[in-house]
Amino acid sequence: MTTTDRRATTDARTLISTELRETLVDTMRAKFPQLPEEKADRGVGQMLAFLAACDYSDKPLSPSPLVDDFWHAFLLHTRAYREFCEGTFGRFLDHQPGYLDPKEHGGGKVLRARTVDSVTLAGYEIDLEFWPELDLAECSQCHANCSDSPNHP
Repeated sequence: MTTTDRRATTDARTLISTELRETLVDTMRAKFPQLPEEKADRGVGQMLAFLAACDYSDKPLSPSPLVDDFWHAFLLHTRAYREFCEGTFGRFLDHQPGYLDPKEHGGGKVLRARTVDSVTLAGYEIDLEFWPELDLAECSQCHANCSDSPNHP
């Protein structure tokens, strides 16, 4: 029998100040005006949970395209992002978009499922609205107007 350390489930939005969270919500809503404030706030939480999972996991993870948009919004606030990473994880988490070999990493669906599992194992809540391609796609790291795209009608 294998024992896995599980943390109590936490809302990742608590990892940053309310002020920074509001700034990130505003950044996303400026880019995607049709994005409701409540969904933007939840998206910030999913992005933070993804980052925490990246720190927690020893395997490559991949954000959904929508979560990646939230990460990009955070990266625009470079100083805040750097301070968050160093203060929370003790290191900077690089954003390195790229292709991961499906033979080595299992393809988009497997990679995304691993990511969602890692978020959960790291102790953070999953909002499946931000990970819809678990049921749809065999891709990773694209934003080609998929069903979860803020650009999708």
